[in-house]
Amino acid sequence: MEGAQLLALAVGAIAVAAAARRLGWQAPLLLVLVGFVASYVPGVPEFAIDGDLLLAVVLPPLLYSAALEVSYADFRALLRPIVQLGVVLVVVTAVVVALVAHWVVPGLPLPAALVLGAVVAPPDAVSAAAIGRQLGLPRPVMTVLSGESLINDAASLTFYKVALAAVFGVGGGVLGLDWGVAAETFGLAVGVGVALGLLIGVVVHALRLRLNDPVVTSVLGLVVPFAAYLLAEELEGSGVLAVVAAGLYLGHKSPEAGYASRLQERPLWSSLDLLLQAVVFALIGLQLRYVVESVEASQRSNSALVGAALAVLGTAIVVRPLFVFAVEALRRLPRPWARRSSRSHRPGWRHQAVISWTGMRGVVTLAAAAAVPADFPDRDVLQLLAFTAAIGTLLLQGLTLPWLIRRLDVQDPDQARRDAEAEVHLAERATAAAMERIAEVEQELAERVGPERAHAVAERIRGPLLARARSMSASVRAEEREDADRSRTRAQVFHRVRQEIIEVQRRVLMEERDKGHLDDEVMRAVLQELDYEEAATANSWVGRL
Repeated sequence: MEGAQLLALAVGAIAVAAAARRLGWQAPLLLVLVGFVASYVPGVPEFAIDGDLLLAVVLPPLLYSAALEVSYADFRALLRPIVQLGVVLVVVTAVVVALVAHWVVPGLPLPAALVLGAVVAPPDAVSAAAIGRQLGLPRPVMTVLSGESLINDAASLTFYKVALAAVFGVGGGVLGLDWGVAAETFGLAVGVGVALGLLIGVVVHALRLRLNDPVVTSVLGLVVPFAAYLLAEELEGSGVLAVVAAGLYLGHKSPEAGYASRLQERPLWSSLDLLLQAVVFALIGLQLRYVVESVEASQRSNSALVGAALAVLGTAIVVRPLFVFAVEALRRLPRPWARRSSRSHRPGWRHQAVISWTGMRGVVTLAAAAAVPADFPDRDVLQLLAFTAAIGTLLLQGLTLPWLIRRLDVQDPDQARRDAEAEVHLAERATAAAMERIAEVEQELAERVGPERAHAVAERIRGPLLARARSMSASVRAEEREDADRSRTRAQVFHRVRQEIIEVQRRVLMEERDKGHLDDEVMRAVLQELDYEEAATANSWVGRL
C-alpha cells in the first residue's frame, strides 16, 4: 500500500465517519458499506490487509484509551461478571460456534472451525458504550460492558493461537485441542501480561511525576500501549492484558500527574480512536469484495455458504443471551454462604437483558480474521463467515439496541443529579482542607510581614473559594426544587451564553491582532486562557445537567 493510497483511505474514512456521527448513524456499518461500494469503482486498488499489523498497531491504542477511562474501583467491584463475560463466555461462544460451523460447512475441520469460533467470540463494546452513554445507561452496566471489552480480546486471541497450533498439527485431544497446553498458554499469557503491564505502568507513572513537560509526557503516553503489547508478546504473554493493566493503573493514578498532560491526552486519544477505527472498517469494506469473489471461485456451493454464514451469525447472537440469563438464574438461587455485598453490585434482570444484546463484533474480529495465515485451509471461507458475523451483529443488534434500552426503561436519568451532589460534597471537603492550609500559611506570613498584611493576603485567597462553594451548594439546592426539564434548559442556556461570551472575546483578540495592535505571542497566551475557561465550562457540573 503506497503512501498516497493510505492517505486517501484515511481521509475518505474520516469523512464517512464524520458524516455518520453528524447524522447519528452507525459509523462502522456505513464505513463497511461505502468501502464495499468503493471497491467496485474503477481505479480503486485492492488494499492488502496485514492482520498481524492491525493487531499490533490498531488494537493496543484502542484498548489503552478505553482502559484509561475505566474506573478501577468499579472494575474491581464488578470483576466477577466482567470475567464471566470476558473469559468464560468467550470460550463458550468459540466452542459452540465451532461446532455449528463444523456441522454446516462440509469438510471444515474441527480445529479450523475453532479458529473461526475464536475470531467471532469477542464482542466490541465501542458501539454499545456510545449508545449507552447517549441514552443514559446506568454506570454499573457501562462498567461491565467496558470491563468485558478490555479482557475478552485477550481470551479470544489466546484461544485463537491455541486453535491455530492445532490446525498446523500441534494439537490433539478433545475437539482437536490439547486443553492442558491451552490452560498453560492462557495462564502464562495472563501472568506475564498483567505483571509486565503493571511494571510498565509503575515506571511510566514515576517518570511523568518527575517530568515537567506535558508534551514529553503525552508522547510517553503514546508509546506505552505499543511497548506493553510488543514486549508482552515477545515474552509469550498477552499483549492485550499488558496494555489493559498499564492503562488501568495509569488511569487510576492520573490525578497525581500534571493537569496539562491530562488536558492534552484526552482529545489526543479520542482523535486517534476515531482515525484507527474508521480506517479498519473501511479496509474491511474494501476487502470484502475480493473475499466474496474468492469464495465464489471455489468449489463450494454459494447457497450452502450463505446458509452457513447465517447459521454462524445466529449462533454468535443467541449464545450470549442464553449464557447471560443462565448465569443470572444461577446467581438468584438461594446461597446462604454468599456475601450480600458481593451480590448487590450486579445489575438487575432488565440490565442483563441489555447486556445480552450488546454482542456487536468489531475491530478484533475483523483484524483476527485478516491475520489468518495464507496457507490456512479454507481461509476465504473463514474470513467470509467472520465478516458476516461482524457486519450482521452491527446491523441487527447495533440498530435495535437503542429501542431495547428505551423499551426496558433502563436509563438512569438521576445520574447527573447524583454526580452534581457528589461534586458539591467533594468541593466542600476540598474547600475545608484549603481553608485549613490557608490558616497555616497566614500564621507563617504573619511572622514575616505582620498580622494585618498576612490576613489581607489570606482573605484574597479565601474569598473566591468561599464564593464558589456557596454558589455550587445553592445551585444544587435550587436544582432539587425545580423540574428536571427546566433545570436542564436553564443549564443549557447558561452554557450557550457563556460560550457566546468567550467567542466574542476571541473575535476581539483576532481583530486586535489583524489591526497590528497585538503581538501574536500575547494573543496566543490570552487565547489559551480562554480555551481553558471554555473547557472548564463545558465539563462543569452545570454543563452536564
